[in-house]
Amino acid sequence: MLSKKLIGVFLTICTSMFSQIGGLRTFSFLDLPIPARSCALGGASIAIWDKDVNLGYSNPALFSTGCSRQLAMNYVNYLADLGYGNVSFANQIKKHGVLGIGLQFFNYGKFDGRDEFNLETNQFSAADYALNVSFAKTLDKDSTLSLGVALKTIYSHYDIYHSFGNAIDVGLTYHNKKDLTVSLVAKNYGKQWKPYFENSPTNDLPTNVQFGVSKKVPKAPFRIIAQYDYLLKWDLTYNDPRNVSEEIDPFTNQPIVKTKTELRRERISNGFNKFGRHLTIGTEMLMSKNFTIRMAYNFRKGMEMALPEVKKANGLSLGFGLKVFKIQLDYAFSKYALTGNVHTLGLTGNLNHLSKK
Repeated sequence: MLSKKLIGVFLTICTSMFSQIGGLRTFSFLDLPIPARSCALGGASIAIWDKDVNLGYSNPALFSTGCSRQLAMNYVNYLADLGYGNVSFANQIKKHGVLGIGLQFFNYGKFDGRDEFNLETNQFSAADYALNVSFAKTLDKDSTLSLGVALKTIYSHYDIYHSFGNAIDVGLTYHNKKDLTVSLVAKNYGKQWKPYFENSPTNDLPTNVQFGVSKKVPKAPFRIIAQYDYLLKWDLTYNDPRNVSEEIDPFTNQPIVKTKTELRRERISNGFNKFGRHLTIGTEMLMSKNFTIRMAYNFRKGMEMALPEVKKANGLSLGFGLKVFKIQLDYAFSKYALTGNVHTLGLTGNLNHLSKK
């Protein structure tokens, strides 16, 4: 009875959320993938059942007993010398469930302040922080259904301007002995309590509802992964001012009359375009017990960051996981733009093994 009530609460939260990716959104750093494993998979890591504390960042329902006493640290060398990362730890609380604690940050660096006359003032810094406290519990006797909740306390400061807020993540995951995992996650549902400026309205958080599935292929050393983002918002396209309008004839400046066949093809093309912007597909190739290769493609990143004149592998990400002396080393390379290459490094270890050493 309790499990049915919890699932009902989760579905209520999902249906009451309005996902949007444009406009005024605060604390946007919450929407970035952090662990190297997640970055190598293009952010598609909400439906992987494994003994890895890093998976709990993407979906709190993935905190399992297998990741108890694990400590993980990840750092992302982001664009334009920016950097962000996280530290996370999980521990099993007897038979009640698994408790996870994490701290994520985004460091924008230091800046030289100037006044309205372009005279130097003081040097200031800017950063975002979020303290995440998560709890996950299985809902059935077979431990195939898991529910996880993460409470985020958010603090942001840019020079003398400060902001504070809270958000919650709720994840529901099903997994079975045939290595099939299905997850539904509602992210960043919360409120900005204190805006940066006094008497100014608060802004929305980067809410998102995600659906993911992964399947380990029988008798094959790889896992197939697919994730659908922004479940509650279909159209993620926008008007790009760089694109020349195809509705107006550039010579006559008159509307172009299209045939029924052309209109049908255009509708189909637009439908695939809108669907693709939600989708990320990836794979993990399990080369051995201690070595894994990862690869993924995020269609929305590929479409939004492509240049009309240059076709590059924007949206592509890849990486590997290597276990050496009980320490898990993860690396990810993400292609964001023509000159925008992002590198992520992660280290994970179990404190029980480290204390024995």
